[in-house]
Amino acid sequence: MRRYLLLAIGLLLTGLYLFPLYWMYVSALKSGRELFSYPPRFIPHDIVWSVGRVFVQHNMATYLSNSFLIAGGVTVICVVLGTGAARVLVRYRSLWVDAALFAILMMQVLPSSLMVTPLFVGFSELGLLKTPRLAVVLAQVAKVMPFYIVIARASLAQIPQELEDAALVDGASRIGAFLRIILPLARNGILVTAILVFLQSFGEYVYARSMISQDSLQTATVGLSSFLGPNTSDWNGIMTYSAIYVTPILLVFVLLQRRIVSGLTAGALK
Repeated sequence: MRRYLLLAIGLLLTGLYLFPLYWMYVSALKSGRELFSYPPRFIPHDIVWSVGRVFVQHNMATYLSNSFLIAGGVTVICVVLGTGAARVLVRYRSLWVDAALFAILMMQVLPSSLMVTPLFVGFSELGLLKTPRLAVVLAQVAKVMPFYIVIARASLAQIPQELEDAALVDGASRIGAFLRIILPLARNGILVTAILVFLQSFGEYVYARSMISQDSLQTATVGLSSFLGPNTSDWNGIMTYSAIYVTPILLVFVLLQRRIVSGLTAGALK
């Protein structure tokens, strides 16, 4: 009896959590009149298909490509630099290393809205705002790098130190042992963490809104604001745009959910 009660509570909470997502997809298929009908309809009566119109008229191809470019750059930098930093935090333990880990964790709690002003001023002085997408990439790297290091560190901590020591005894260099032994064994956790960093960067808004002035270089999240006007808003277009934007992210999570969970819990019992 208790098992079924917990199952019912879990299904209820899941339904409440997923209801906004369902309402977004349903609203994307409704007409403007039906969107504001009362009582609201949970199933659209007259289906309005506006995916093609929204995608073309609001230049979603350009916005999405910019989001992919920025998210891809952030992910590459985090994987290259963050994996090495995470390995150092696993391999060497001292008071200074613990202090560095604490500083990294503190960086994670700083919101983008707090950091955007000093970053904007600093990038302006350095001339980085002339290449605004690069400025957004660097700002986003500073934001997500602590997250990547902490999660990747848990995956790397699973690997026994004896494997690296054995490779060193066999004549491998420390870098060679890291590339040939450590990385292949930790690839699942690194891959999952990289996916999470990519998805988080794909939805970045604050830095792109603040540092990019050209509309042709803006990201998909900023492009959503084009539906909002001073006197009226295209709510059907907003929901359709959001559905197009969110669907690939949902597919990634559905297809990789087991690997994501295994990567997040890597090292939890160590």
